[in-house]
Amino acid sequence: MIEETFGAHEQASAETLIGMALAEDLSSTGDLTCLALIRPDEQAAVQVIARKEGVLSGATIGRRVFAQLDAAVRWKTHRRDGDRVSPGTAVATVSGPLQSLLIGERTMLNFMTHLSGIATLTRRFVDAVHGTRAVILDTRKTLPGWRLLEKYAVRCGGGTNHRMGLYDGVLIKDNHLAAWTESNSIAAAVETARKWSPAGVSIEVEVDTLEQLDDALRGHPDIVLLDNMDVTMLRQAVAVRDRSAPKVLLEASGGVTLETVAAIAQTGVERISVGGLTHSAPALDLAFDWKSRLEGTAS
Repeated sequence: MIEETFGAHEQASAETLIGMALAEDLSSTGDLTCLALIRPDEQAAVQVIARKEGVLSGATIGRRVFAQLDAAVRWKTHRRDGDRVSPGTAVATVSGPLQSLLIGERTMLNFMTHLSGIATLTRRFVDAVHGTRAVILDTRKTLPGWRLLEKYAVRCGGGTNHRMGLYDGVLIKDNHLAAWTESNSIAAAVETARKWSPAGVSIEVEVDTLEQLDDALRGHPDIVLLDNMDVTMLRQAVAVRDRSAPKVLLEASGGVTLETVAAIAQTGVERISVGGLTHSAPALDLAFDWKSRLEGTAS
């Protein structure tokens, strides 16, 4: 179950962001509209409804929004993260003090529509490469502070996470090579990076020509990132790798779209990274629909 990957680090990130989001809305004053119009003892139930087809992500966070806001609010899950939803699908029922439901509505939807949008776009890319050996990966092009949650959303959509940050994987890019003065050899840079990195850390290097690929493969990296190569060059790169270093994984990156990703996958690369999964995913339309006013008052 995908929600099992929402671990302690993701939970801590969610709680921090939820606290910040509620503080933005309420400051030290509270919700002036609810204070003016809604009695504190009024109870109600609403449903979170999908208005468009997509993949859900953030239900576990939506529940935490209301838990942080008001322990009296009850959240009943109908669909879980990673589930496909269609228009009219009830994702959750939320009940309790009406003031709290209205106060938490936008914060909850902000999390869930954004993360579900990422999951939905990811699933479209994953479906597009079905039947090939390529996996779809995200990048570090994430909103500051949101990385763990956005990468969780990628997993909800069936994608694979690239490194989480600069701390857990080596990726030698063109600017690193331009700034490194010890040698002009990409293979030497790979060997040096492996020497200085903790055991087990993946060593990846970026190239944009077949000549650079030849050089890089001599250093035995774990992964070579093929930057902005067209389909013809990608096929040639796969052939070069297969001849000289068949254990090295190849990752295509740069300008990948839904229209081009299937052809890229068919070249034989094992990995395709797509920055747009996190930086350009449109929000999935979810709504907070009135269900009923509940009898009685809050105790």
